[in-house]
Amino acid sequence: MPTVVPRLRSPVRGRLIICGDTPLAFRLADELSTRYLQDVTVIVPAKRRNHGPQISELPRVRVHEAADLNDETFRAVHVESALAVALVSNSEVGNIHAALRAQELNPDIRLVIRMSNTTLGNRIRTLFKDCAVLSDGAVAAPSFVAAALGDLPPSHVRVAGRTLYVAHRSDRVRNVICALADTRRPDGRPRLLPVDQDRANLVLAVADGRSPTSLAGPPVTSRPVSGFTRSLRLLLSRRLLQVALALLVLIFVGSAALSISDGHGFTYALYLVLLDVAGAANPDTDLSGAAKVTQVFITLSSLALVPAITAAAVDAVVRARLAGPLERLRDPISGHVVVVGLGEVGLRVVSQLHDLGVPVVCVEANEDAVGVPLARRLGLPIVIGDATRSETLRTAWVGTCRSVVTVTSDDITNLEAGLNARALRDNVRVVLRLFDDDLAARVHRNFKIPVSRSVSFLAAPAFAAAMMERQVIGTIPVGRSVMLIADMPIGEGSELDGRPLREANLPGEARVLALGRRGRPRFDWNLQDGYLLIPGDRLVVLATRSGIGHIRARTIGAPTPGSASPAR
Repeated sequence: MPTVVPRLRSPVRGRLIICGDTPLAFRLADELSTRYLQDVTVIVPAKRRNHGPQISELPRVRVHEAADLNDETFRAVHVESALAVALVSNSEVGNIHAALRAQELNPDIRLVIRMSNTTLGNRIRTLFKDCAVLSDGAVAAPSFVAAALGDLPPSHVRVAGRTLYVAHRSDRVRNVICALADTRRPDGRPRLLPVDQDRANLVLAVADGRSPTSLAGPPVTSRPVSGFTRSLRLLLSRRLLQVALALLVLIFVGSAALSISDGHGFTYALYLVLLDVAGAANPDTDLSGAAKVTQVFITLSSLALVPAITAAAVDAVVRARLAGPLERLRDPISGHVVVVGLGEVGLRVVSQLHDLGVPVVCVEANEDAVGVPLARRLGLPIVIGDATRSETLRTAWVGTCRSVVTVTSDDITNLEAGLNARALRDNVRVVLRLFDDDLAARVHRNFKIPVSRSVSFLAAPAFAAAMMERQVIGTIPVGRSVMLIADMPIGEGSELDGRPLREANLPGEARVLALGRRGRPRFDWNLQDGYLLIPGDRLVVLATRSGIGHIRARTIGAPTPGSASPAR
């Protein structure tokens, strides 16, 4: 018997639709209904499972239960009259499939898709007319990094695959993108995006892990003697030392026995023994019986000794290559950040800390975690072990670290690792990833641990803004002002359609940082002022609050004859 999907009683014009019963779906529904005062329909597989009960209690939210996101389900919630659909389930393939279905039923609908693979997401975006692809982990990572560095609010942001940060021009920063502000005015109000860029004392620069930043802390000085000693200790492993000692004993005992039994001096006997060890023994009938026995014993022993030496040497070289970064942890280190968990969030936290020049030690229980290859590629030390055990945290030198960030997907693991870190050092900065608000509040009150909220809590505002067609992807505080970074697509027939790129800059209000050309997945940071903009191009713009409105008005496409723009 086919499943009968109940329809809503009457179409709700302008309704927003969310698909999923994940923590992000709950936070997003809460954000849209309470902050934006929007009517929301949430499609869940079952009202009584996962976050279905919490979603059902939200105001202005209607819950629709459906096992599959098929055409019948979307028609039941009147997707043809909806303004936007957010697909935030944990199945990325399912999100893409559902987005294609929704677009077929409503070609003008705005789609917001959750995908952790941002590279694939940039390509998927081009398949849809009006689509935003966001990664909740990528959105939340800067807040975890800022909390780990004590940098609140964050003075850095991740944009189009790059980490941008605010720096003072006097610091002689490299890779400057643009002048940000002049904060030296007598009235105390910063002049944002000044026309004369040389007058700005604050600049926006790219952090690439090679140039030091103000957030990196004291520079780490290299110790050539210590490094040589560490390398020598690695090469002369216990097994190799045992083989070398056995060889020396064999040479000494053989030389002494041959010298005594044959009557020659020790030097001559040593000469014969070294040849025997090298496999160059020749039969000598003039030797005495004891000397012949000694020579045979030394020769046969050398046959087993040579492969043992080779195996020990190969083992030392292999361990040196595989465990190079981890070997640094044998010596005391300090001023680093310990990141527990190399999942979707952890890999982005590690990447941004590395970009900012902050030394990182990773702790992960699963060698196959998604962030392990990235950490190894960056040359970061990885401690494979259970972070809830004090021995694991000691290996990562938690006692001398700058802070501990626990971002596994399990609240209990994060809490236990944080408490163990505090037990090892009571004043260490601990940043926890916890979803449960009540648990977070009680942990902060009872254990005095500053708690970073859940990833879904941090990411929900960005997803909500995307559904409301607000393309703000980052903020940068400057004194009492806030600069916004937005992703602005060029609409067909808009004011900037066919105009040179330089005309998108508004002195004192907006400046283009990067250009995404239509059909290309990556952004171009080397801008050509004379490039003529075409529909489908995307601008990453740094702007003031008023500048965002002005640049948006210049990028919105002209309405087609007979069509009316819905009020949003």
